[in-house]
Amino acid sequence: MTAEQKSMPGEHHHQHRDVTGGWIRPAVFGVTDGLVSNAALIAGVVGAQVSTHNVILTGLAGLAAGAFSMATGEYVSVASQAEVTRAEIEIEKREIERVPQAEEAELAAIYVGRGIEPALAKEVARQLSKDPEQVWRVHAREELGVDPDDLPSPWTAAFSSFLAFSIGALLPVLPYLLGATSLTLALGLAGVGLFTAGAVVSRFTTRSWVYAGSRQLLLGAAAAVLTYAIGSAIGS
Repeated sequence: MTAEQKSMPGEHHHQHRDVTGGWIRPAVFGVTDGLVSNAALIAGVVGAQVSTHNVILTGLAGLAAGAFSMATGEYVSVASQAEVTRAEIEIEKREIERVPQAEEAELAAIYVGRGIEPALAKEVARQLSKDPEQVWRVHAREELGVDPDDLPSPWTAAFSSFLAFSIGALLPVLPYLLGATSLTLALGLAGVGLFTAGAVVSRFTTRSWVYAGSRQLLLGAAAAVLTYAIGSAIGS
C-alpha cells in the first residue's frame, strides 16, 4: 500500500430506512386507529350497560368494518395519488418532446437555484438531456419531487393498513373473547398497546419513546372516557 493510499480516508457506508415503500404510514395509522376506535367503541357500549355478548359483537363488528374501511381508504388514496403523479409525468414527457430546449433551460435554472454555477448547471442539464429515457425521470424528481421508479404501492398501503388496524382493534376485545367481563382489563390491554405503538413510532422520529408512548396513551384514554360518558348518559 502506498503512502497516498494510507493517507486516504477509509470508505464510509451507511444505510437509510425505507421511507418511500408506502407501508410505514398506513401501518402506524392503522394500528393506532384500531386501538383507539375499538377501545372507545367498547367503552361506549359498556357504559350503556349492554350484555357481554353485545360487547363482543360490537367489538368484532368494529374490527371488521374499520379494517375494511381503512384498507379501502388507503388503496383509493394511494392509487389516486399515483394516477395524478403519472398524469403529470406524461405532461412532462410531452413538453420535453415538444420544446426540448426550453425544458433543458428549465432544468439548468433549477440547478442554478440550488447553488450550482450557471455554466456548470447548463452543461449538466445538456448531458442529462441526451438520454430521452432518463431525462423525463430527472425532470420528475426535480420538478415534481417524486421518484417515478419508486411510487408507493396502493396494495401495500391497503394490506398494511388492514393488518395493522385488525391487530390494534383486536386488543381491547380480546379479554372479552377469552371470558373476561371487565372493561378495566380491556382498556388496560389497549393502553399497553397504545403506549407500545407510540414507543415503536419513536424509532422513526426524533421523539423519545416515553413522550411518544405517553402521547398515544393519553389521546386514546381521552377518547375512551368520552365515549363511556356518552354511553352512560344515553343508556341501552
